[in-house]
Amino acid sequence: MSPTYAREPAFAREFVKLTDLQQRRFLTAVAAMVADLKADRAFRPSLRVKSVQGWPGVWEMTWAPDGRATFEYGPQRRPGEPHVIWRRIGTHAIFRQP
Repeated sequence: MSPTYAREPAFAREFVKLTDLQQRRFLTAVAAMVADLKADRAFRPSLRVKSVQGWPGVWEMTWAPDGRATFEYGPQRRPGEPHVIWRRIGTHAIFRQP
């Protein structure tokens, strides 16, 4: 089983603006996140997943020293599997409108 995902338009626009190295770092972090979701365990500390203050239901994940991505959980697309909606990706600047 694997989680399903979707991308908000802002995320898609921001992702293509990342360098190749930044994209690889993000995808490596996502692979770790997916492994944790599949194992139904807490996210590993290196991902620094935590809620975004002032934005109920929105979470952030660290994928590089100044690399952040925000996401939320949506309705399940497949029974028993989480559905992740990627909202924003970039530096700390994304927290102005996560």
